[in-house]
Amino acid sequence: MPLNFNKEQKSPKRRFLFILGAVTFVCFVVLGLMIMFWDQLPLQLPQYQRMLFGAFVIAYSILRFSRLFKKDQYED
Repeated sequence: MPLNFNKEQKSPKRRFLFILGAVTFVCFVVLGLMIMFWDQLPLQLPQYQRMLFGAFVIAYSILRFSRLFKKDQYED
């Protein structure tokens, strides 16, 4: 299923929100990987809980990133 990109240029507000969302996505993925694999991170959790929590953070970031492409029905 090909994505249907508009040929119209995005508004500055929409472009800023996309860049902010992309930066947030990258930060959350890095945070999730840090939780999962950085042993010196001061979390008092067993290894399996660290893996689950890190995976949850990464899944949340993917959910947030996918919502960037959802078209707002009230937007002009």
